[in-house]
Amino acid sequence: MSYADLLLLGMPVALWAEFFGHQPLLAFAASAVAVLRLASWMGHATEEVAIHAGPRIGGFLNGTFGNAAELIIVILAIRAGLYEVVKASITGSVLGNALLVLGAAAFAGGIKHSSQSFNRNLARFNASLLFIAMAALVVPAVFHHGNPTPMTEGGLKTLSLWTAVVLLGVYVCSLVFSFKTHAHLFVAEGGLHAKASWSLRKAIGVLLAATVGVVLMSEVLVGSIEHVIAQLGWSELFVGIVVVALVGNAAEHSTAITMAMQNRMDVAIEIAVGSTTQIALLVAPVAVLVSHLFGDGMSLEFLPSELAALLISVLTVNQITRDGETNWLEGLMLLGTYVIIAIAFFFVPAH
Repeated sequence: MSYADLLLLGMPVALWAEFFGHQPLLAFAASAVAVLRLASWMGHATEEVAIHAGPRIGGFLNGTFGNAAELIIVILAIRAGLYEVVKASITGSVLGNALLVLGAAAFAGGIKHSSQSFNRNLARFNASLLFIAMAALVVPAVFHHGNPTPMTEGGLKTLSLWTAVVLLGVYVCSLVFSFKTHAHLFVAEGGLHAKASWSLRKAIGVLLAATVGVVLMSEVLVGSIEHVIAQLGWSELFVGIVVVALVGNAAEHSTAITMAMQNRMDVAIEIAVGSTTQIALLVAPVAVLVSHLFGDGMSLEFLPSELAALLISVLTVNQITRDGETNWLEGLMLLGTYVIIAIAFFFVPAH
């Protein structure tokens, strides 16, 4: 047991604050703290299961369950009808992975190793997928507001549903391409010869227990969001884009930085940019499909400020990764871009 496991003490505190103390701010903070550690355990357990399963199935597991914590939070928020928070958290997850995680990894790794190289094929593949996904997410808002007569609400939701289906199809094809038909193009130097440190039974047990914990804590987290917005005066945009997204992406933050400091930038790039791609191609479409199960459906109509932030992050990632090398200054530029955008959303008034 490490000191980081002390974060799990947030679980009983969150449950007490939610069901007995009736203190939503404390419940929100404690559940967020607990999710930080539970998501880390989920990530590590998934990696252990993937090692036992072999490279092909393991790659699929990592690719599919890499953002399990974010997906759980999103589904519970959809069930609660917090559609704007859901779309904001999708935006925040893209920003967090593309700018904050990648920036922190490049900065920390660059301080220790000056300049670090990585597999250009891997970076270009993820960056291209991300650009295509962002283009698809722009379409509903542009065609809704960019015509003389705006689309009906039903038409917008139908367009979003078909967009989600196409994005999921692209995601599945990208898995086949990267893990089977063209796997030789995506060999990461830091990802070879991994050895499992847990037994398969232990890995599956920890994964199941951590998943149950994340579901429970996410339920508390989502249930207290509206009270936090009302009491602190924060906007749904800021809570979704910065607070919720940071909680869901905490595991990627620490792992990517650790890999970069070990001069395994290939792995750090895959964590940051690959996870960003998964958010756009997997989490966003699943959110739309799930919303039709719980209600009348959620559209993929993002606000202009969200679209601008998404496009800025995609263009910045493409620019930084195009030469196959990173350094601490590029990492600092990514971090600076994230901070500016986060501050801008903080000053968006609540309504």
